[in-house]
Amino acid sequence: MAARSKARKRALDILFASELRSQDPVEALEGAVADGEGPTNAYTGELVRGVQSHRRRIDEVLGQYAQGWTLDRMPAVDRNVLRIGVYELLYSEDVPGAVAVSEALALVRDLSTDESPTFVNGVLGAVMRDKADLV
Repeated sequence: MAARSKARKRALDILFASELRSQDPVEALEGAVADGEGPTNAYTGELVRGVQSHRRRIDEVLGQYAQGWTLDRMPAVDRNVLRIGVYELLYSEDVPGAVAVSEALALVRDLSTDESPTFVNGVLGAVMRDKADLV
């Protein structure tokens, strides 16, 4: 697994766990680093901090593009993978859109429901198509 793929998986772990615990993801990240359990790849921290700092806008975009689904109804894995994907699509200049979508799909294929890849692909594909209007 490539270094950035591992970083995305670790960022997902942190975002998912902190949501379940009602904990700030950045605090969870910093706590893991302080305890020696933290990520060794700086990109994990960039993703967690980026998703958290843009969370309001990311969730607005998801609410707009996840037709028929509220954030609360989505599986937690899908919700957090989508947050990472939207962050990379809208705010990471060094990540091509196709890579962001592909990496998100790989995560949900491995970790979520059978329907998740189709759902995530549809949402992120629409966000990528409309990116210029969303930034």
